[in-house]
Amino acid sequence: MMCGAPSTTQRAMAQTQDLADSVRTQLEEKENRKYSVFKAVSFKCQLMAGTNYFIKVDTGDENFLHLRVFKSLPHENKPLELAACRTNKSRNDQLAYF
Repeated sequence: MMCGAPSTTQRAMAQTQDLADSVRTQLEEKENRKYSVFKAVSFKCQLMAGTNYFIKVDTGDENFLHLRVFKSLPHENKPLELAACRTNKSRNDQLAYF
């Protein structure tokens, strides 16, 4: 993967679920909503001055979220940040930069 260019969409792994779970509280506070289902299904990543992770999350009932999670460079020791979220997405909506 080139710096600045997003990767291709990949199937979510345990690490992807860990990233999504790490920002779940931030999301639920922002949306003022609790999600009973919160399963990462796919992701893309983009290397910059840190890494953006674009994660598609299944929230049940055919509803999906697109999360942009920012992970700073290792030497910065900052927590993961929910940089942005898109709601009301479908299974077929493609992950793209937002």
